[in-house]
Amino acid sequence: MNLLQRNNVSVAGNGPATMIFSHGFGCDQTMWRYVAPTFEGRYRTVLFDLVGSGGSDLASYDYQKYGSLHGYASDVLQIVEAFATGPVIFIGHSVSATIGMLAAIEAPQRFAANVMVGPSPSFINDGDYVGGFSQADIEDLLETLENNFLGWSSAMAPAIMGAPEQPQLSAELTNSFCRTDPDIAKHFARVTFLADHRADLPRVTTPTLILQSDDDLLAPVCVGEYMHRTIRTSRLAIVKNIGHCPHLSAPSASVDAIESFLHETGL
Repeated sequence: MNLLQRNNVSVAGNGPATMIFSHGFGCDQTMWRYVAPTFEGRYRTVLFDLVGSGGSDLASYDYQKYGSLHGYASDVLQIVEAFATGPVIFIGHSVSATIGMLAAIEAPQRFAANVMVGPSPSFINDGDYVGGFSQADIEDLLETLENNFLGWSSAMAPAIMGAPEQPQLSAELTNSFCRTDPDIAKHFARVTFLADHRADLPRVTTPTLILQSDDDLLAPVCVGEYMHRTIRTSRLAIVKNIGHCPHLSAPSASVDAIESFLHETGL
């Protein structure tokens, strides 16, 4: 199985730098359709599906390898080596924001910038750190997912998407969740929601944009502010949007924030 097929890689655009887009839990590369085309005239754009998601090769899903986000980060580095030309700008949504961060820590020379859309280094409250959920909240979420995946998907997708004035987006996310292999989704959810990468934030040296909605169930603004304080090379942009997917529900504001960041960093 080659890399192109394993991750369902698609390449478009042309330019001296490469933008790599990576989707969040339960999604696929089509979630970037309102953002990626904006940059195709000036950048080489690379979109792909995380193994176990979308059009990736499900047979390549290794439960041991993907038992931590580092397994996905190693895939990102392979995709960078195979498909990127020039400086790399990695744009990751939700859990992929952390995956991109880990890849950039591993090989900082390959990344010119990271854009983290709705990131969270840990979803669980811990002392002074507010991640948005208690340990019991997350365990209940995972138990519900384990026992009734389709019911969980139907209930959680609209809450995650938000965007009350765009109900078609909630329906799209629900369908995306429901198309995911249940066993893989349950495993990936546990890896995603129990991960704690707060200790990695000070290790980041790559210029980083933290892009968050001002009303996000999964990644409240206080998480973005914490990350901004901890990543010394970061900028924080908060867009007016309800939900965890501003690249879908507020694409113009998201593109504007990314464009401003790229201009500031000379990319």
